[in-house]
Amino acid sequence: MSVIISRPVQLGRYDNSWYDPGGTFLRRALWFFCGQPILRAAWIPSSRLRVGLLRAFGARIGAGVVIKPSVDVKYPWHLVVGNDCWIGEHCWIDNLTTVRLGNDVCVSQGAYFCTGNHNWSDPAFGLMMAPIQLGDGSWAGAQCILTPGAVLEPGAIAAVGSVISGTVPTFEIYAGNPARFVRRREIKAAAGELHEMSAEVRS
Repeated sequence: MSVIISRPVQLGRYDNSWYDPGGTFLRRALWFFCGQPILRAAWIPSSRLRVGLLRAFGARIGAGVVIKPSVDVKYPWHLVVGNDCWIGEHCWIDNLTTVRLGNDVCVSQGAYFCTGNHNWSDPAFGLMMAPIQLGDGSWAGAQCILTPGAVLEPGAIAAVGSVISGTVPTFEIYAGNPARFVRRREIKAAAGELHEMSAEVRS
């Protein structure tokens, strides 16, 4: 016999007072009212300005990073980006905790990185968090979703529109919702390397 519990979910009991978003109150206020609107602005084309703005608010960003207009970052001080990364239009990095990108990482348009979730077994719907990590040379495809704790290992791909929970292994491509293995990723030699190889063969 099933038991019916009156008000099994009680959102009025929700309490995230334990969560520390980092940064001082002043820094968070300045980011919310000044920094974030500039970062989101579609009418500002300058990637250099966006990179400088994020660094000024505590993000650790390497050289050669390109950040397109209309990107949203919740807390810059929880963002770590390596060298030569691309972040496309309308990406939302919802980083209650750390989001870390290695070198040569591509994040395509509309990707959503979600580091926070709720405990559905808790009547008070308690907050849960886990960091997201993208390894060197990985690619988060357009409008994909990376859930808390998601990892793209080096060279891995989250295909367009995929929903990633857990880990995508090195040089594997995952697609769908929930995402599943599709195929191995194969990297061809660059044009210069091919030219050098052919020259060695001729000699």
